[in-house]
Amino acid sequence: MSIKQTQQRVALVTGASSGIGEATAKQLLAAGFTVYGTSRRGAEGGQRAFPLLALDVTGDASVKAAIADLERREGRIDLLVNNAGIGVTGAAEESSIEQVRTLFDTNFHGVVRVTNAVLPLMRRQGSGRILNVGSGLGFIPAPFSAYYSATKHALEGYSESLDHEVRGFGIRVAVIEPGATKTSFESATTASDRPLAAYDALRTSYLAAYERTMADADTPESVAETIVRAAQDTQPQLRYPSGKSARQGAFARRFLPRSLFDKVLHKQFGLA
Repeated sequence: MSIKQTQQRVALVTGASSGIGEATAKQLLAAGFTVYGTSRRGAEGGQRAFPLLALDVTGDASVKAAIADLERREGRIDLLVNNAGIGVTGAAEESSIEQVRTLFDTNFHGVVRVTNAVLPLMRRQGSGRILNVGSGLGFIPAPFSAYYSATKHALEGYSESLDHEVRGFGIRVAVIEPGATKTSFESATTASDRPLAAYDALRTSYLAAYERTMADADTPESVAETIVRAAQDTQPQLRYPSGKSARQGAFARRFLPRSLFDKVLHKQFGLA
């Protein structure tokens, strides 16, 4: 297939078969982008209004092949939305090193793999934007989500450093920070693989608080609106909190004294 130079901006959204990724792809289409999504199953994942490329963010060869395919199809990539991710819930002591490694390989190393595959093309173009979907847990320390939170904290530091490195090539990097969001993400979230009875009572309180939080959670579409705004922002910010809870959390983390912040955090998560 010969390379073509499209007049529309070309966007690639990882993890686009459902949830925030699918909503983002649809809204980018409506905003005038040529959109490609990815999932591990590719086109076998079902029909969408946009093509689904097969891409496993944990595999170097899979990532390189998908990006090469997209370059052959369109000749450019103007926007990369790193959205693919998984979760682990449980006390930090309850996860094996193997489970933690798997989580980081998807949520952090996966972002690095896809970004490194896209950057050479963006540098040649002299332009591009990379939006990494983080989380409010990237700046708030959430109990029973220590390792998921750690991957998102890592994404914050990586994105900020990368943004400084690539600005000279006409590329900007930003982090999208959703709060609690009603998606099928729970199906990609597993429990800790070494559960301990010592945490059962605390876990019960936490899960009750979590259910209350999810009852008022944002929609994937609202997060997608933030992503599209970040994609089109003429003066991009480094961070885009999405939703009321994320904005409030960012404010509290920045301005509240540590003792008061801890009290608010413990109340929110149902801790003693």
